[in-house]
Amino acid sequence: MDPAFLKAIALGIIEGLTEYLPVSSTGHLLLAEHFLGLGFGDPVFDNTFAVLIQLGSILALALVYFQRLFRVLLDAPKSAEARNFILGILIAFLPAALLGVILHGFIKGVLFNPMIVCVTLIAGGIILLIVDRLPQQQRHQNAMTFPLPMALKIGILQCAALIPGVSRSGATIVGAMLLGADKRSAAEFSFFLAIPTMVGAFAYDLYKNFATLGAADFQLIGIGFLASFVMGLLVITGLLTYVSKHGFAVFAWWRIFLGSAGLLGFLVLG
Repeated sequence: MDPAFLKAIALGIIEGLTEYLPVSSTGHLLLAEHFLGLGFGDPVFDNTFAVLIQLGSILALALVYFQRLFRVLLDAPKSAEARNFILGILIAFLPAALLGVILHGFIKGVLFNPMIVCVTLIAGGIILLIVDRLPQQQRHQNAMTFPLPMALKIGILQCAALIPGVSRSGATIVGAMLLGADKRSAAEFSFFLAIPTMVGAFAYDLYKNFATLGAADFQLIGIGFLASFVMGLLVITGLLTYVSKHGFAVFAWWRIFLGSAGLLGFLVLG
């Protein structure tokens, strides 16, 4: 098999495995490309590939929650709870979407940096560990009924995830928990918020880079997309059950370990 295909499969597996964990899928991809040689030899395409294959994980989420999402849309005309949920997701989506468009060039050109990823992995791991150990207020136990001001605050916190290594799910889960959500509903709201956020990131990045992509590039993206989709299905089905029972500490320690190992790698290998 073509080595490039194997790289696309490996990166797709990493993406699907980490997208919904609070560990930064983009950060993992950048470190894998830098230290494991899983890049394709073109930094611009590597960064574009990392963004576009996320659609596989998003479609996995949409498939798992299809019945529930479809029910929300059907109930929206007559259910205040359904309308509140849809509006809350849209409100939470807007801050990162607007800032992402404004800073797109800076993010891709400057912040997609493995050294930055290592630092943000460690910092985010420490924050996640602290928040996970705080006494749970648990004023909100249903992601469908988060108040709109709370949804906006979560959306503002999601902007931090524009920095690779922070983790979109990590930022939104931590934000929701600090605002009084229990661990399960915080993770669930993060799941649903991922759909418009990542679809928007995919569409905008594809629009910006479409002219530079050839048939071979789309083939690699398709392979990574499929691997991401399969792994995403496996992770989503078990994650909510796990965090409800065990919390996020294991993910925080993994972030700290990986970020520290990456910094050590830079010192030793450059």
